[in-house]
Amino acid sequence: MTSRDPLVFLVDVDNTLLDNDGLQEDLRDHLEREFGAPSRDRYWKILIDLFAELGYRDYIGALQKLRAENPNDQRLLGVSTFLMDYPFADRLYPGALDVLARLSRCGETVILTDGDVVFQPRKVERSGIAAAAAGKVLIYIHKEQALDDVERRYPAAHYVLIDDKPRILAAVKAVWGDRVTTVLPRQGQFALDKEVLQALPSPDLAIERIGDLLSDDLSGLVPDLSAFTSRSEAAR
Repeated sequence: MTSRDPLVFLVDVDNTLLDNDGLQEDLRDHLEREFGAPSRDRYWKILIDLFAELGYRDYIGALQKLRAENPNDQRLLGVSTFLMDYPFADRLYPGALDVLARLSRCGETVILTDGDVVFQPRKVERSGIAAAAAGKVLIYIHKEQALDDVERRYPAAHYVLIDDKPRILAAVKAVWGDRVTTVLPRQGQFALDKEVLQALPSPDLAIERIGDLLSDDLSGLVPDLSAFTSRSEAAR
């Protein structure tokens, strides 16, 4: 039988550890400066349509589609450079990496995010998130549909899922029930959407910002955190 960790933290990236809304604003500004408002709006329409189709924002895929519509516009290659060389670390929320360090002292800490196979791994690596999580990173197309794989890779008696998307928290809670504690940082467009919040079950815990986990008593995240030996104590 595969051994289980007592406690595994699963932490999202976009608008949980990193201000992805701010990244999007930077991209919109860049597109407007380089191409004008009509091209900016066309790219964004493609991006939104892909989001509806895929369930995650495919920035590179949207750029490919825009290029197909404008095959001779060599300036579009520069947008790829803007995306891949973006200073992701500058968009980390205050205390984000320190939170990962604190969580890792209580249990296995794993990054769990959605995204494409190029831009999302780049973001996680270049921001410093991957290193802070000791390389434990899972990127799925729809993470709420990959819980069996998550559990196979990181079996646990209890999970704590920290995510800005109420939809994801509710979907995972529906599958894992009392085996998961759901935590909503009130950051970003999804966490602040009142209609979405009213339509879905409330998370187990809501915090104003990810940095609150540096000062909050983590015992509230699981039924009895005292039952779990911290990694720092176990290493003594």
